[in-house]
Amino acid sequence: MRRVYFDHNATTPLAPQVVQAMMPFLAEEYGNASSIHSVGQRARAGVEQARAQVAALIGAREKEIVFTSGGTEADNLALRGVVGAAERLRKHVITSTIEHHAVLNTCQALEAEGICVTYVPVNPAGLVDPEEVRRALTPDTVLITVMHANNELGTLQPVAEIARIAREHRIPFHTDAVQSAGKIPVDVRALGVDLLSLSAHKIYGPKGVGALYIRGGLPLKPLMFGGHHERDRRPGTENVAGIVGLGAAAELAAAHLDSEGARLAVLRDELEEGILVRVPHAGINGDRHRRTPNTTNVCFDFVEGEALVIALDLKGIACSTGAACSSGAVEPSHVLTAIGLPPERARASLRFSLGRQNTRDDIAHVTEMLPGVVEHLRELSPLYKRPVAATPQ
Repeated sequence: MRRVYFDHNATTPLAPQVVQAMMPFLAEEYGNASSIHSVGQRARAGVEQARAQVAALIGAREKEIVFTSGGTEADNLALRGVVGAAERLRKHVITSTIEHHAVLNTCQALEAEGICVTYVPVNPAGLVDPEEVRRALTPDTVLITVMHANNELGTLQPVAEIARIAREHRIPFHTDAVQSAGKIPVDVRALGVDLLSLSAHKIYGPKGVGALYIRGGLPLKPLMFGGHHERDRRPGTENVAGIVGLGAAAELAAAHLDSEGARLAVLRDELEEGILVRVPHAGINGDRHRRTPNTTNVCFDFVEGEALVIALDLKGIACSTGAACSSGAVEPSHVLTAIGLPPERARASLRFSLGRQNTRDDIAHVTEMLPGVVEHLRELSPLYKRPVAATPQ
């Protein structure tokens, strides 16, 4: 059976160059990066090279990069670290309604601890209005966190505009760039952000490692306590092989950023047009212009999204109904309901996210297989009325 993988926003395969970079640190270079002997210092050199590679990808200084266990920990460290370091009795955080659960659930946990949180809405295109952020400000606001690219829609938020508002009021600003860093140009100076999260396994690196950019001089309370690793930001013996893999993935992404983004945008547009032409009652969710080049979210009316994912998987096609972290959730996507989709349409939507190994042949294969699968599932739906052919005269 032919296999087509269209779920790169969930995870990506390890790039061969990344595996090659990691291998020595999974075998002979086993040292602890905090040891002062030569075995440890070779491990330290691998970590610091990776720090430079990650910093170069996002336009940061090396000392501003802190390695974590992934994007979720980076988000938690950013939010809890800034809120914990804020020296005021009352504290207020601003975020959006379409954040990844790594941010949303952290905000809800902060609320349970007495922190006030405002969730600003998005428009039907999935965009935050910077003026909504401005209107949400209070004298107690200690942090603004709005994602760069949405994981389900690919929508790119006006991060630079929101960052300017944050700077005007001297409020730290964090952005979750897990779905944008390594896919589109990301520069922390140009964006004006104080903190930025990214993850290795979204850019052809290993799972279990990520990074948080922290602007130099920004106060931040660590989540954990132990040794003095990562400049006292994140204690614990470093995952050297994983960190080296993240560095190699970052360097590889930077080398092919523009060309690969343009290629994927063409393939994504071909996929969308093929679906819209061949499948009736289908539509694209979110903004079709301001988004990452590899992502599309499509609604197939009269079909349950999870049933469609399973049916396509049986045909060798991998896609998803939304965030992999929410797989199996009973509730419809919070992102799709936030842009105004009714629950039945949110449940009828799929995310297709393309990657490096995808080709035009993959697009043709999927657009050929999809109409029959959708039609079969619609025939099982009591809500679907198949058009009746005209009676011959």
